[in-house]
Amino acid sequence: MTEPIFHMLAGAPPPVAPYSHLVEVDGWLFVTGQIASEAEGDPLPDGIEAQTRKVMENLRRVLEGVGAGLGNVVAVRAFLTDFERDYALFNRVYEGYFAPGRLPARTTVGVTALARGGILEIDMIARR
Repeated sequence: MTEPIFHMLAGAPPPVAPYSHLVEVDGWLFVTGQIASEAEGDPLPDGIEAQTRKVMENLRRVLEGVGAGLGNVVAVRAFLTDFERDYALFNRVYEGYFAPGRLPARTTVGVTALARGGILEIDMIARR
């Protein structure tokens, strides 16, 4: 195994806790969970559809920062604070970010709270 590369990307949203945006090892890309923030202290968008779009765009920016994209994603974990209310709308928006028939493996769970009052967080594993 090669040494991991810990990426902090200038074009990605600033971290809300101590972490790297992405850790790369042997062609695997482990993308830290993103919420719907752009910069420290900015208001999060209202509603699951707007937050899903913002989270997916943040994840895309992180992947593009290392020369990859959503087409490289093999696994996703999504965390929703109001699972019953938001699951169906989240799925509709999320699905549009991937090519038909090329959806990553995914786990989606309901949680009690997320950073900065977000209602959605998503992390990813991708492969070059």
